Amino acid sequence: MPVQYIYLFFAIVSEVIGTTAMQASAQFTRLWPSVLMVVAYGGSFYFMAMALKYMPVAIVYAIWSGLGIVFIGLIGWIWFKQSIDPAGIIGVSLIIAGVVVIQLFSDSASH
Repeated sequence: MPVQYIYLFFAIVSEVIGTTAMQASAQFTRLWPSVLMVVAYGGSFYFMAMALKYMPVAIVYAIWSGLGIVFIGLIGWIWFKQSIDPAGIIGVSLIIAGVVVIQLFSDSASH
């Protein structure tokens, strides 16, 4: 696997951890989830910056934010028992489709 995708993978995982910790922090009233959020977002931006050495910012950001939305939606549904309506499901599906299109058809994405 190319190094830029390893960096991007860690950026996405860190962002998902940070956003999950943000929800768990109860608006920064719980110390350890708040600390985890800051550390995870720092790691996410570091790894995203490393991916930017090899890939255009538009592609990195589209994949990072798109997959982050999908994973956070799943975590919200499974862990935090939050619901999503049919319009939300369609929107998330379109985000997934966009990431797939970028990966399969864009010359800008490194392969």
